[in-house]
Amino acid sequence: MLDTPSSAKSSELKRVPLHELHVACGGKIVPFAGYEMPVQYAAGVLKEHLHTRTAAGLFDVSHMGQLMLRPKSGRVEDAARALESLVPQDILGLPPGRQRYGLFTEESGGILDDLMVANFGDALFLVVNAACKADDEAHLRRRLSDTCDIELLGDRALIALQGPKAVHVLAKFSHDVSSMRFMDAGPQTILDTPCFVSRSGYTGEDGFEISVPAADAERIATTLLADPDVLPIGLGARDSLRLEAGLCLYGHDIDVTTTPVEAALEWAIQKVRRKGGAREGGFPGEDAILEQLERGAPRRRVGLKAEGRAPVRENAPLFIDAQSSNAIGKVTSGGFGPSVNGPVAMGYVPTPLSAFGTQVFAGVRGQHLPMHVAKLPFVAPTYQR
Repeated sequence: MLDTPSSAKSSELKRVPLHELHVACGGKIVPFAGYEMPVQYAAGVLKEHLHTRTAAGLFDVSHMGQLMLRPKSGRVEDAARALESLVPQDILGLPPGRQRYGLFTEESGGILDDLMVANFGDALFLVVNAACKADDEAHLRRRLSDTCDIELLGDRALIALQGPKAVHVLAKFSHDVSSMRFMDAGPQTILDTPCFVSRSGYTGEDGFEISVPAADAERIATTLLADPDVLPIGLGARDSLRLEAGLCLYGHDIDVTTTPVEAALEWAIQKVRRKGGAREGGFPGEDAILEQLERGAPRRRVGLKAEGRAPVRENAPLFIDAQSSNAIGKVTSGGFGPSVNGPVAMGYVPTPLSAFGTQVFAGVRGQHLPMHVAKLPFVAPTYQR
């Protein structure tokens, strides 16, 4: 999950615990989701992107929200059951030590935010988007305070080590991470520091997300960066990596106007929460979402590949033919894909036009550029299953 850029004045921006390290590493600092964040380093976005695909990249995502849901009863099942009233995912069936992708939905079926949920055995650990974290916390307190104590973990940093060599780097400091599978999550000790570690990420590569006490963040990050296989990676490459991986960016590819089915995220809704399931519905927007799961949605998020070399950016209108002036959809994320060596994009089209190979045209600077619907992700994931 990558958040929407911030337009806040510099005096209003917050700083992450690793800010001084970013500056020392030559990071170009920009406003992002209310924070000062590095968009790139000296290597540049292209090299940072490709290095993550071939070795290991270290990302700072400390601007994101980290919350703990602690059941007042002492039974984590009660916290899971409570959270299921806000998301269409199977949280009750999530075993201890495992993590799941989830969606906060609203009454019309739109997406309030996407998030990660981990079962730590005695509590649920949530990671939410920075731009939404205040609203998410308020939403949780408003709806779940009777059953859960909701704690915003404001004294922790969050870093991600991503790429095919990530496990070899991190295992030097915590041998237990080598045995973790994709979406395993829980407490781990790294450099004698208690951390929360998940084998997951936002790049399509194998890797880890590491929640660390803020006071220890610079020491751990500096140690990881001392490995010759690791480079610091900014938000620019994080965005191109997640686009190639076909992953949604909240506020762009998904928001309150898109349902999970429109967004092609129905894979994230388990059978137990669907019609006929043991815990069917019971989440905001259930009528619209369950209906679309059964009958389909009128539009669909798809991958798009340009037939030329010109990148097609966000908000470019999509047309059915080269002469049409009536848009049928729009691009929601787009740019150059370094790993595929060409322009890639995602956007929404009417469902009848969502089949692979269907040709559409993107409006770019007064021209209709040919594109075709392509399979997502654009690069094969390398998750450790």
